[in-house]
Amino acid sequence: MRYLLIVLSLFFGVATSSCVSTYPPDRVSVSVGINVPVFPHLVLVPGYPVYYDPGISLNYFFYDGLYWVFSGDRWYASSWYNGPWGYVEHYRVPLYVLRVPVRYYRQPPPYFRGWRADASPRWDERWGRDWERRHIAPDQWNQRNAPEPAPIPGYQRQYSGDRYPREDERQHSIRDENYRYQPREPITQERFRQPGKGRDRGDGGRWQDR
Repeated sequence: MRYLLIVLSLFFGVATSSCVSTYPPDRVSVSVGINVPVFPHLVLVPGYPVYYDPGISLNYFFYDGLYWVFSGDRWYASSWYNGPWGYVEHYRVPLYVLRVPVRYYRQPPPYFRGWRADASPRWDERWGRDWERRHIAPDQWNQRNAPEPAPIPGYQRQYSGDRYPREDERQHSIRDENYRYQPREPITQERFRQPGKGRDRGDGGRWQDR
């Protein structure tokens, strides 16, 4: 029995290793099932400074220089289109991402059922009053005050397959050479810092790389 467990553990370790990114030992690294092999076709959500890909089977968005994915009832973000992905506590997800209407979620969770397609998800019902108190109420949000959309980082289009950079330092170096956008959201500013400077380890609801 013990021998069987060892064999099974080795098998699953091999089977999942291709999906797991390598990070320094102080960061958690697991596969979350997000795979975008080629640069996405990003289209603006009408009236919002947020992009989505109508042809991808993920709840996949781009806002303020970061790619955002809602998967398994959790939000993840990355400065590159195919990760590595960092878990973002729902209190820190930018309001403009959360206000994207239900119809633009390509894989909506079951509790979206019955909600208006042209309205934002009812996150207050899902996450409770504590979350609601920290955010602007829906009737106070003025869409006309939305910022200009961040430019699409088209330079990433040439990086796919074996050319795709997985190392944090390499991603930062390429972005720094090709993308001059200055983010407005604190969480994007945090992610855009030089790797290893001012980064959290996942505790306290901040970045936790996956």
